[in-house]
Order: sequence, then structure tokens, then C-alpha cells
Amino acid sequence: MRRSRGFTLVELMIVVAIIGVLAALAIYGVARYLKHAKTAEATRSLAAVETGARQQYQRETSYLGSPDKYVHTFCPNTGPTPSAVPVASKVMVPPSEWNSDGWTCLKFSMNDPQFYSYAHAQNGLVGVDASYTASARGDLDGNGTQSLFELTGHGGPMGDAVRDAFRVVNGDD
Repeated sequence: MRRSRGFTLVELMIVVAIIGVLAALAIYGVARYLKHAKTAEATRSLAAVETGARQQYQRETSYLGSPDKYVHTFCPNTGPTPSAVPVASKVMVPPSEWNSDGWTCLKFSMNDPQFYSYAHAQNGLVGVDASYTASARGDLDGNGTQSLFELTGHGGPMGDAVRDAFRVVNGDD
């Protein structure tokens, strides 16, 4: 008797199960990669804000209009830009919203659509008592839980700016 060649039902089921496991792992990996790519925007942008804040602090700024006295201070405060936190998608911010004194001082703006709303605040003091906070807020998946990336720093004793902390709350959203 001649046996026909082919796959048994059990062999086919094993192959389908293996393909299913591999697909599940691939989907998880891609989803994780996409979340990481979205959060990379915030860390990259806050690094640019920090660079602008440090450069401003290291400049000698005239103190209350006195031409012979100079101090170190951070850039003026900015409101959140855009004012509403983006939800589940990128938003395009008009270039005019980046024209405030604070953003101009920081030499920061975004020309591409963004997932986050950015802000910069300083405490109004000078020298080693001066400090700043730069933040990025976003709701990456639209579930109402916002991600917060926050970078803080202060004035150093040698006329330099020092990073205090980089904090992430709900970074994976």
C-alpha cells in the first residue's frame, strides 16, 4: 500500500501556533518601538531647551538696566506651547506661537508637528539662586493620562548652569 505524502493536521497546527507566537512578539516589539520613538521627541526637545537656558545663563546680562553691573539669569517664562496638550496625535503649531520673548531667548521652536506641549519657567532670581524648569506634556494614546517630562536646573557658582534632574512621569503613557 502506498502512503500519500503530506502534512498531518497536528503538524499544521504546530506551525500555525509557532507563527502566532512570533506574530504576537513582533506586534509587541513594534508597539514598544513606536512608543519609544514618540517619547524621544520630548527628550530631544528638552535637551535643546536646556542648551538655550545654559547659553543664556552664561551670558552676562545687565542688572536692572545698570550698564556697569552684570548678572547671570535664565530666559523669561513661556506659556505652554501649544496651550492645549496634544491628544493621541501630532499637532502643528503655527510659527508665530514660538515668537514670545522666552522662546526667542531660548532659541527654541519646532517647525514639525509635535506630540507634546512645551513650557519653560524660571524663578526670577539671579546668580546661584536662579533656577529653571523645562517641561513637555502629552497624551500619546488618548487615554486621558498625560506623560510629563521635566528637566530642572540652577545657576552654578562659576557662571555656569547645572542640571538638577530629569524626571519622567507616565513616560510610556
